[in-house]
Amino acid sequence: MKGLIGRKIGMTRLFVNDVSVPVTVIKAGPCVVVQKKSRETDGYDALQLGFEEIPERKVNRPMLGHFKRAKVKPFRILKEFRVENPDEYEEGQTLDVSIFSEGELVDVTGWTKGRGFAGAMKRWGFRGGPKSHGSKFHRELGSTGQHTEPARTFKGKKMPGRYGNERVTILNLEIVKIDRENNLIAVKGGVPGARGSLVLIRSANKAPKPKQ
Repeated sequence: MKGLIGRKIGMTRLFVNDVSVPVTVIKAGPCVVVQKKSRETDGYDALQLGFEEIPERKVNRPMLGHFKRAKVKPFRILKEFRVENPDEYEEGQTLDVSIFSEGELVDVTGWTKGRGFAGAMKRWGFRGGPKSHGSKFHRELGSTGQHTEPARTFKGKKMPGRYGNERVTILNLEIVKIDRENNLIAVKGGVPGARGSLVLIRSANKAPKPKQ
């Protein structure tokens, strides 16, 4: 499985065969292989990639030793990507958008916008009560559905709470265009997160079967 770390630039549209296609532009990589993990030593095969170089003074000593062992510069972001054969890669190797191709399907993971503590109507889309005067029930949660028995609220009930800032993966997004000079990937459709937020791009794990 191929993968890159990137940041969401924003949305725009591209014309493909005179058809307007909404796309999300992602600045992906370049990423550097910081560590290789194998099934024999770690229990699984994966690559640890680094993204966005930072000065050594911003890294603590244990992490600085981790980077020096791989003979690479310190990075702000470290993420792991499962691969079938780690021996195909070398520590210090740079990966960029050239590992993908236009028309390929990818899975994109992002973190949704954080909206803080929200009421049930905003968080879950509840309809609420009557809007007329005198109702006294407009934007409230309403009954939680319990009585003397069981005399408690069941876990998982949709109630007010923290809304957003969740990890979400969108599957099978098509790569519409790749700009290798600027490390940009345009994928069809929307991607979770605000502009400038971190995203992970992986080759599609379960691509849909072609229509007969």
